[in-house]
Amino acid sequence: MAVRKAGGLGRGLNALFEDSSINEEVSVEVSDNDSDEMLSDGVNYININEIKPNASQPRKDFDEDKIADLAESIRMHGVIQPVIVRPIETGFELVAGERRWRAARKAELRMIPSIIRELDDRENMLLAIIENMQREDLNPIEEATAFSQVMDQYGLTQDEVSKSVGKSRPYITNALRLLKLPELVRELVVQGRLSGGHARAIAGVEDEMRQIELARLACDGKLSVRALEQLISQSPEKQKKKKNSVEKTQDILAVETELKDILGTKVSLPASKDKGKIEISFYSRDELERLIDILKSVRRE
Repeated sequence: MAVRKAGGLGRGLNALFEDSSINEEVSVEVSDNDSDEMLSDGVNYININEIKPNASQPRKDFDEDKIADLAESIRMHGVIQPVIVRPIETGFELVAGERRWRAARKAELRMIPSIIRELDDRENMLLAIIENMQREDLNPIEEATAFSQVMDQYGLTQDEVSKSVGKSRPYITNALRLLKLPELVRELVVQGRLSGGHARAIAGVEDEMRQIELARLACDGKLSVRALEQLISQSPEKQKKKKNSVEKTQDILAVETELKDILGTKVSLPASKDKGKIEISFYSRDELERLIDILKSVRRE
């Protein structure tokens, strides 16, 4: 079988989808020939039993009823869009299209249209995340877990993940915060009873028992995200912080601006009636190291 080499992440992940056939609907018929067959448009017929599921698949839950519906459609019309695979020692591994692959197996297809890509493990994981995100197939917890795994396994920063998957750095940060929620709250998100917006609001609450209580209230009372946020803002803890806080004077704002210019990043001086602190923001490992070098350069005479 001919294998065409694709570029790495340096060329941009869009390069992995450069075949026009991945963005167009290509109707194909099932072949009875067990040998792989290369089509003129770069799509290969591959024996479905030679394709293994993606070990890095971030999506864990597949709706069997929807798989059955798709299988019935495939029996009638064939597979409309090829799956993406990469070569491995024992055949091929799915990169994108596991739902189609599962449905094709259920429809008892022997061959499935596929596009072959040469990808390393990191590219494989990132592309699997992107494919699911574009199709909105991941629940917020699966998405956050995928971000965490790719960071842990390949040492990527939030900035690097942000650029790779096409999401803002705050989006990645807020997603990762969901993994710190109690298991019961995370399970409500996985079940679809609690939205990502509700979960992100609850993640801002420090007390774990209060987080669980708010999650149950949101589910039972069918509270909107806005209503939940208002409820959280009216909590005794929030009111106490608000009571102890003081309005920033022009002098404090001027100091914040001066420190921002010196350090090249956001600086905040939150203060209460009795004490305060200096908060210096950083958004990547490199930026943290730069700020540490600046602070180390300050020496007492």
